[in-house]
Amino acid sequence: MDKNDKRTNTRRLLLRGAVAIGALSAARILTLPDTDTPKAPVGRNGAAHAAKRYPAAPAPPARGTLPVQAPDTYRLRPLAGEPSPWYPDAPPPHAEVAFTVPTRTREIALTFDDGPEPSFTPQVLRVLRSHDVRATFFVLGECAVAFPEQLHAIVGDGHIVANHSWTHPQFTTLAPGRVRSELGRTSDLIEKTLGSPPTLARAPYGDWDRASLRICNELGMSPVNWSIDSLDWTRPGAGRIARNIMSEMKPGAIVLSHDGGGDRSQTVAALEWYLPRLLDEGYTPIRVEY
Repeated sequence: MDKNDKRTNTRRLLLRGAVAIGALSAARILTLPDTDTPKAPVGRNGAAHAAKRYPAAPAPPARGTLPVQAPDTYRLRPLAGEPSPWYPDAPPPHAEVAFTVPTRTREIALTFDDGPEPSFTPQVLRVLRSHDVRATFFVLGECAVAFPEQLHAIVGDGHIVANHSWTHPQFTTLAPGRVRSELGRTSDLIEKTLGSPPTLARAPYGDWDRASLRICNELGMSPVNWSIDSLDWTRPGAGRIARNIMSEMKPGAIVLSHDGGGDRSQTVAALEWYLPRLLDEGYTPIRVEY
């Protein structure tokens, strides 16, 4: 069995386990343990809310200590790249990979990959809804076809659904025809489910090359990567995830997190903690729109 087959089998096993994990996770209330980051109060920025003094985020773990959970085995790292036409009524796709959102204010973009998923996607949506915040969800076709109701929930809350391929392969290892199939099948499913095709795409691992970028553009989508990797896929603990984001935050940042692909309870707990703090610091989360 080659590396691509192993990676695909791993993703399928994770997908089969999503419902079981979701049932267990939904049965308990997510709270941060005393040794991790405290749960943030709900609310947008304002005088009364900003006046509250938050406990300091916990110190980073000592060097050489193990993460709280093993990282997802199929994760790799980022890259970038190039151009062409588009679907009717869709904005012209950008040829260049976007790593930030253009802004002169403290606007940022929160993005979530590898869903939808029946347990953690609703939990992420709940936190975003409680702060009246919008985000962008890069979905996998194999998950979207299994949980179409979650696509409707994402759009119903005012978020954007974007394309993250069908099975999460590394594009730079595939023939162009396979890349086109991965992106095209997912776009077709999103259009069939929601009534319009996606205009944004993110390559698995952020790994684009000339061929995959050309195909992305030909399918009417602009490529999007990120400027802040929360590293939530390593499952280092909610406090570490929150610090990864807060320490790198700046206007225009695109934040990478995940609502699928594994146990995302740490991602949800971290989001509950850092989102109100970002709002209090004057940041405004927006959807990625090109």
